[in-house]
Amino acid sequence: MNCYRYIISGYVQGVCYRSGAQHAARKLNITGYAKNLPSGDVEVVARGAEADIEEFEKWLWRGPIIADVIDIKKQRIEENTGFRGFVTY
Repeated sequence: MNCYRYIISGYVQGVCYRSGAQHAARKLNITGYAKNLPSGDVEVVARGAEADIEEFEKWLWRGPIIADVIDIKKQRIEENTGFRGFVTY
């Protein structure tokens, strides 16, 4: 499994970005979380098979219809096997 941390910038808070990410992740069997950051960005940590992660990244760039994603920073991180599903904070 692969595990990545994403910082999504743009108009991504208050537009159901986290709940949309949760829905997309669950469809792809990805575990992890999404949470709002004080900066206005959203942090996502995702763990899953590489093909599923690639599909999930496409969703992260699209987001919900009213979101406006400007940039995504991606960092591979140590695999966390403690995730149980995909949650939002």
